[in-house]
Amino acid sequence: MAHSGAAEVFTEEQEALVLKSWNVMKKDAANLGLKLFLRIFEIAPSATRLFSFLRDSDVPLDKNPKLKPHAMSVFVMTCESAVQLRKAGKITVRETTLKRLGANHFKYGVANEHFEVTRFALLDTIKEAVPDMWCPEMKAAWGEAYDQLVAAIKEEMKPIPSA
Repeated sequence: MAHSGAAEVFTEEQEALVLKSWNVMKKDAANLGLKLFLRIFEIAPSATRLFSFLRDSDVPLDKNPKLKPHAMSVFVMTCESAVQLRKAGKITVRETTLKRLGANHFKYGVANEHFEVTRFALLDTIKEAVPDMWCPEMKAAWGEAYDQLVAAIKEEMKPIPSA
């Protein structure tokens, strides 16, 4: 699924579904972010090797002091960018942040299947967080928002030019 910018239109209905669920999840973003990453590592245990702070740690994943803040920032950024998508007509993550994200994902060897696993884990995490709201339309809305964010990150996945 190739996306160029916001070629895919994010509808008002999709925006409403994303917003409604994000408003419920927001207050528990730290725990949901951690749940998301634990789900990712459950599906793809080798993904822990992509994180320097997990590679040499003997601490159980859910007790790792660096994982929770990292997981929360990823979860919040993903959700906030989804909420802004229709208004802005594009991914609103700052360009400097996108460039850094792209360069880091490139440097650490993040591959397409990692993005796929994360997409699956994200939808799973949201479904568990808002079971009464979850429906095929909500799943499609979050999937579309995630795909557009990933497309924006992938466009920046290249080495940082050395000064």
